[in-house]
Amino acid sequence: MSVPVSTKTPRKLNLDVEDGIEYPSSDGKPMGETGTHARVAMVSIYGVLDRYFMNNPRVAVHANMFMYYVKGDPKRNVCPDVFVARDVDNDFKRRSYKVWKEGKGPDVVFEVTSRKTRKQDLMKKFEIYRDVLRVGEYFLFDPFEEYLDPSLQGYRLVADRYEPIPMIKGGMPSEVLGLELQRDDVELKFYNPETGKLLPSVHELAREFDLVRCEAEAARLKEEVARREAEAARLKEEVARLKAEQEVQRLRREVEELRRRLPEVEE
Repeated sequence: MSVPVSTKTPRKLNLDVEDGIEYPSSDGKPMGETGTHARVAMVSIYGVLDRYFMNNPRVAVHANMFMYYVKGDPKRNVCPDVFVARDVDNDFKRRSYKVWKEGKGPDVVFEVTSRKTRKQDLMKKFEIYRDVLRVGEYFLFDPFEEYLDPSLQGYRLVADRYEPIPMIKGGMPSEVLGLELQRDDVELKFYNPETGKLLPSVHELAREFDLVRCEAEAARLKEEVARREAEAARLKEEVARLKAEQEVQRLRREVEELRRRLPEVEE
């Protein structure tokens, strides 16, 4: 089977040069067709998985990164919305993914399908992921449920074929990730069967961080109020002490004055 490839090298911008050959790392185009598509790819998928694997130095998670699979031929490329590659360095400085350099292709690929990308996602990319890169699992998601039926689809590589991954009780299991994909309105959620919980989204983590920060600030302010109240009490005591000393000194002066006058009275 002939595998469709890009007909031209992606439009310049950032370049990754190897052996004198330029491998562009960006085409200067926006990632998603709509804000929702970009949000799903970058926040719902990349953001969650990047955090999930952030402490694993041998799992790489990337979004909208050019992937080159034939050394010396930059036209042989594909650009997944999001992909996960196990047993490669988790190198955030990576400008492009070269299969010959990393030693393997990705293990999981996600494509957020839109009007402009649906044909490539279902045909060209489908064949490249299956026949060339040998991607273990391929997931397609249509946020608006306009182009895919069903709107969440998954395929698992079995021998030389992509076998559809069935939905199980509303979720689609990923054997590679050990997670379950679930649709939630226009978002894609990830359920962890080990914890029995959904992985928190970037926004949920941000809200949780804000809550923790606010609670810490409230505790700090409470401590500051207590400190100032204690300082006020100390100053009050100090003022009372000074007033008492002043009163004692006044009385002493009066006593001394009376003593000086006492001889006059006796005379």
